[in-house]
This record gives sequence, structure tokens and C-alpha cells, in this order.
Amino acid sequence: MIKVGIVGGTGYAGVELLRLLLRHPQASVAVITSRGEAGQRLDALFPNLRGVCDLAFTDPADGGLDDCDVVFFATPHNVALKTVPDLVERGQRVIDLSADYRLRDAAVWEQWYGEPHTSPGLCAEAVYGLPEITRSQIVDARLVALAGCYPTAIQLGFAPLLEAKAVDTSGLIASCASGVSGAGRQAKIANLVTEAGESFKAYGVAGHRHLPEIEQGLSAVAGSSVSVTFVPHLVPMTRGIHATLFAQLEDGAPEDLQDLFERRYADEPFVDVLPAGSLPQTRSVRGANTCQIAVTQPQGRDTVVVTAVIDNLVKGASGQAVQAMNIMLGLPETMGLEVIALIP
Repeated sequence: MIKVGIVGGTGYAGVELLRLLLRHPQASVAVITSRGEAGQRLDALFPNLRGVCDLAFTDPADGGLDDCDVVFFATPHNVALKTVPDLVERGQRVIDLSADYRLRDAAVWEQWYGEPHTSPGLCAEAVYGLPEITRSQIVDARLVALAGCYPTAIQLGFAPLLEAKAVDTSGLIASCASGVSGAGRQAKIANLVTEAGESFKAYGVAGHRHLPEIEQGLSAVAGSSVSVTFVPHLVPMTRGIHATLFAQLEDGAPEDLQDLFERRYADEPFVDVLPAGSLPQTRSVRGANTCQIAVTQPQGRDTVVVTAVIDNLVKGASGQAVQAMNIMLGLPETMGLEVIALIP
């Protein structure tokens, strides 16, 4: 059995990671840490774990991670920075769900996060965790910096077009909407039902922290610099991301864009290209590690519209983390992730 440790298990990504790992046939959760909840049983905080898990939270200072084969960080940014270097140095494999190592240039990270990056050397080593694009690199990685939720949907939606050199890379547009759980479990006035309910709003329009990650990833796919206008929105639902992506087709672009997408993702177990004329809905991927995609060329003009949906807590976070673990350890990629979406 794979001995697993989780740092930061009190948030939505942490409990989602537990939900998946506790049913993984080759994983055993040995330790889960939380400074604020140390000593409390997990099922006291998350009653859905009653009868499934009898672990209690431990303080990270008490150790326990040293014997783990894989350590997951489901923490806010700037937390993994303090511990990951020592774990990697000791030979443990780490999957970081936070943004601490996603950007290869630590100076860019500091610009967007407003804090000094204390282990910039690992930024260059960390493998970006988006399996459908970086699978071959994840296999031997010591540290996987898991892709963010918005970046996952956006990159999977644009990748086939960029790989085929089919679109103008100077003016990509991503208009996306996320459920409230994307903001985390912390108490915030803006996330109250009375504030977010019956409303729809854009945020981070002048610049969102996911933008440099999105442009970094898409530029790697395209083999040249990519410019993206990214506008996120908050929608009053619990889970889900819906990305509507726009690009201008280049001369020589494939005539059959449906075929382009179907061929690109034909062997990907967690990407579902919908039949022509269909459009994805967030309800169709709720609770599952699946990205559903549709490609459309409205009125046959030179603008292509891609719509992509994921569950931000699964394919956008914890499910993708388990997918990366399976790849790292040579297990079947779908192991522990054969979850059918919840409807309704």
C-alpha cells in the first residue's frame, strides 16, 4: 500500500482528497495535519467521514510525514514553501495543490502573490501537473505543482487548437465562471448566501493570479508566446467551472475542428469531447474527475468557440492530484477515480 500524508486537510480540497483516497485500492492515508484542528477527529469536522475514517488531525510540527511515500499539500499559497524543500531533499514525492511552484519564474510569482519566494530553485524542477499535457514528465517527478482549476479548463480547451497552429495566439479570450467553493472554506462576507445568491459578477478583471499560469502553460503548448484575456466570474452554485473560450482561426486551420478535438483526446480517460451540436453543463461533471468539451464555429465564421466544464474540486484540484499520483507511482491512471458524476 502507498502511505499517504496530507498537509492542510480542513479545506474543501483537503476533504475532497480524503473522499477519493479513502476509497483508493492502493492508498492508505497515514497522517493529515492541521495546526488549528490538531487533536480533533476528522469525522467531527466532516461528518460524511463517520464510519469511514477514524484519523485525527495532527500538528505538522509533530512529524509523521517522514514515513509517507507521497505527501499532498492542500494548503493556501506560501505554506508549502516552508516544508516542501525538506521533504523533496529527503526523497519523498510531493504533490502541491497550491500555487507555490506552478510558475517557473519565482520573480513572476512574487509579482502576483506579493511575497518573497523562499525556494526558487524548486520552481525550475517542479513538473506542472496537467496530465493530459505533461504526463511524460510527471512519471519521474519528485515535485508536481498541480494545475489550478481555471487553468485546467482553459488549457484543455485551447490545447488542440494551439497544437495544430490553428488560431491566432495574440488574442485568446477566456470568459469563465466558478462556483463559490473555488474561493475556499474561509469565512468571507462575499461568499455568504445572502451576498452571492441571486447574483452574477466578474472579478479580477484587471488581472487575476491564474493569468500568468495560463499564459505559461499555453505558451509551452504553442511553442511561442501566447496572450490571453482572462475574465473570471462568480456564479451562485457550490461546485463547477464553465469556461467559454474564443479564438480567431488562422488560414490553413483544419476544416473539421470536431475531428481535431476528438482525435486529440481519443485516448484520454478524463476528457470527454461531446458530439457536434452538444454543449457541456457543470452538472454533468459534478463530483467526477472529468472535463467535458465542445467546439463550435458559429455561423461558419473565423471565430472558434470552445466550451469546457470541470468540477473545480475534482478535476480542478483533488481528483487531478490523485491522477498525478497514479502516474508517478506507475498505477493505472484511472485507479480510485472511476466516479460517475452526481445528477441532480
